[in-house]
Amino acid sequence: MKEYKHVNYLWDEQKAKSLEGDEVALLLYRSNLLGSDLRITNYGGGNTSCKTIDKDPLTGEEVEVMWIKGSGGDIGTLKKSGLAALYVERLRNLENVYRGIEHEDEMVELFNHCIFDLSSKAPSIDTPLHGFLPFKHIDHLHPDAAIAIAAAKDGKQITQELFNGTIGWVEWQKPGFDLGLQLRACLDENPGIRGIMLGSHGLFTWGDTAYESYVNSLDVIETCAEYLAQNYGKNRPVFGGQKIESLSADARREKAAQLAPVLRGFCSSERHMIGHFTDDDKVLEYINSNDLERLAPLGTSCPDHFLRTKIQPLILNLDKEADLSDVEAVKAQLEPLFEDYRAMYTEYYETCKHDNSPAIRDRNPVIILYPGVGMFAFAKDKQTARVAAEFYINAINVMKGSEAASEYTSLPRQEAFNIEYWLLEEAKLQRMPKPKALSGKIALVTGSAGGIGKAIAKRFANEGAVVLLNDLNAERLEGAKQEFIDLFGKDAVATAVLDVTNQEQIEEALKEAALAFGGVDIVVNNAGLSISKSIEDHTQKDWDLLYDVLVKGQFLVTQGTTKVLKAQSIGGDIINIVSKNALVSGPNNAGYGSAKAAQLHLSRLNAAELGAEKIRVNVVNPDAVISDSNIWAGGWAEGRAKAYGVTVEELPAYYAKRTLLNEIILPDDIANACFAFVGGNLNKSTGNVLNVDGGVAMAFVR
Repeated sequence: MKEYKHVNYLWDEQKAKSLEGDEVALLLYRSNLLGSDLRITNYGGGNTSCKTIDKDPLTGEEVEVMWIKGSGGDIGTLKKSGLAALYVERLRNLENVYRGIEHEDEMVELFNHCIFDLSSKAPSIDTPLHGFLPFKHIDHLHPDAAIAIAAAKDGKQITQELFNGTIGWVEWQKPGFDLGLQLRACLDENPGIRGIMLGSHGLFTWGDTAYESYVNSLDVIETCAEYLAQNYGKNRPVFGGQKIESLSADARREKAAQLAPVLRGFCSSERHMIGHFTDDDKVLEYINSNDLERLAPLGTSCPDHFLRTKIQPLILNLDKEADLSDVEAVKAQLEPLFEDYRAMYTEYYETCKHDNSPAIRDRNPVIILYPGVGMFAFAKDKQTARVAAEFYINAINVMKGSEAASEYTSLPRQEAFNIEYWLLEEAKLQRMPKPKALSGKIALVTGSAGGIGKAIAKRFANEGAVVLLNDLNAERLEGAKQEFIDLFGKDAVATAVLDVTNQEQIEEALKEAALAFGGVDIVVNNAGLSISKSIEDHTQKDWDLLYDVLVKGQFLVTQGTTKVLKAQSIGGDIINIVSKNALVSGPNNAGYGSAKAAQLHLSRLNAAELGAEKIRVNVVNPDAVISDSNIWAGGWAEGRAKAYGVTVEELPAYYAKRTLLNEIILPDDIANACFAFVGGNLNKSTGNVLNVDGGVAMAFVR
């Protein structure tokens, strides 16, 4: 087994042996190994390929076929369905109709005439870069260490000296057909080289087998990384040395949680954004340095980096010790920064645009740096925000390495614009699925590890929201979290143990929502319990418990979340799960029924107060939701059965028969009602009550 200091050697001989004879399977195996290490290539970045001999289904003759990662894929998670397969000869014959670099975008459509496997993925713009090289296995990667040299002022000379001429060099050029021809020309001029460095972009390496290509890639990256490691701090301190010290980890978390909703509000001026926060040591080294103000405005070099992170980050003018408790004062201090950033981005667009450029996109920053505290990223969803942060860490690593090697250089703004607003990139964006109704929204549903709460959270996640699951029961909460990860992925969910009567736990849950997602948009006060007893049997303890959980809990959660909603200044929704019992008098129900009535009127009061802030407060009144509901634990079912003179087993049918629709009410029915309020069709409704009880005439509001 080979030893490496700067990359992970993950090749398993037994695994590879089991794939022998299947070059495509070995391509996928190699790709997944390379893509698992963010130092080697970032999410969605890079491209891998192999060439095989296959039988032409039309002629029966043997033909050379190239299998390559398709458009929009990720080598770390690549499967065969994500590959494009093309006739190599047809692809190379496209040179006969190539009209020159001014027309190379038209070549992408012609790739479709080269498709071998009709079920394969659409070919990417990198296809000719692999097709015009003769090697059986090829890796095009974006390793931080290699890009650091590729983006260095003296990158070409360093590459020549470091590899003794065994790695070629091709100057920066936008990916496309012409770049593929340049790679071929580089190889023709330098026969026997083991790879090619692309200026400011990345690395090409190859081999006759999947293993040879894998090891060649690791060897070249290791050499680059070791060279940089020996140069860090050699001529000058890393990033010019430390300018400020970081706050403690706890203090950083506290500051970030306070500030995230404010930043999210600014970044959501055009559409709701989801946030991500990191205080990774690499980030802190950079943002606390003397060189931050010089390097950050330069922007990134690798196209994959700035496509995710925008042309440059926003640096906050807040002191790390700043008091953030006065939200309005903080907003006043930050607003000019965001206005300046939007003006900068508009000028960048107007200066660089072409006659056929797509319309300007969101002018807000994606990456926001807070010296002494950490880095925020905001994007259309959590995964995109998290990946943007990962890409900017890659960019930090590149800047660090370039500065150690010689001097960091970024792409000229016009070149960056030509990538960002490339018509082919725009076409890719247009092909993406339309956002779901709750995309960009953050939901906190109390008591969401089971029953009605989980059904609501699941419906919201299905509609594109990210959710903060919470519950008193940590074990049940962990089970719900895993269920949501399995259904929606790790980026869709965060958790917090939460007792709604505990103000400290509410604050911690809101901090978790801010750190995980940037704030909150939808709050559902669902946590509850029920006690059914006669007046004589009702204890003061019963009474206090009901009013603590149902009324005080709703009040405290609403109070806490209102602060976050106001900090964001983008409106929001509060939905209170109350009950038919708030409107209907029944036996053995004094404590529960009166507490529900208090919840209902508290909702009206909150709607009246918060409307000016575009915060809507509405009520869903369920009745008799028996399935998977904690409300039936603790003797409630027995109490209600006794009150109505039926058995516990007869309760569902009893409840259904007394409704106008003769229907049993399920948790999903309540979830559907909640979505009706927040799904976009009732944005001008507040203070409303929606009964979901199968039709109980006594509960009619009007």
